[in-house]
Amino acid sequence: MDTFAFQLEVVSGVGSLYSGKVKSVRVTGSEGELGIRYGHTPLLTTIKTGLVSFIDVNDNEDQIYLAGGVLEVQPETTTILADTALRADDIDEAKAKEAIDAAKDAMARHSTGDKDYNNAAARLADALARLKVVDIARTRRK
Repeated sequence: MDTFAFQLEVVSGVGSLYSGKVKSVRVTGSEGELGIRYGHTPLLTTIKTGLVSFIDVNDNEDQIYLAGGVLEVQPETTTILADTALRADDIDEAKAKEAIDAAKDAMARHSTGDKDYNNAAARLADALARLKVVDIARTRRK
């Protein structure tokens, strides 16, 4: 066992998506990108829609799509409580592409700063993050 590993828990309302020892975690917090390694200072922050990327103790990299939530870093454990969390195989690529087109159309019909524009921009970011997880998983399988 790697002495510089720590426990990662990724949980959503549906259940646990990942539980295991990792060497590092990358996720987007409310204040920007976060890189977490063994011994990181304790932290509690909200996370933005995007993906969590982590490297396990066998040097395998994996990603999980997250739609918001909370990140807690403690000395031995990092926990992500996600509003929504999906693995690449659970993402409907066609629906994500449709959501991108719909969000772009909505943004074209509204002005920057408008509530509807901002909602469409959030839906666009969500769909793009889903596709990114699918693309990364596809590339990793080749």
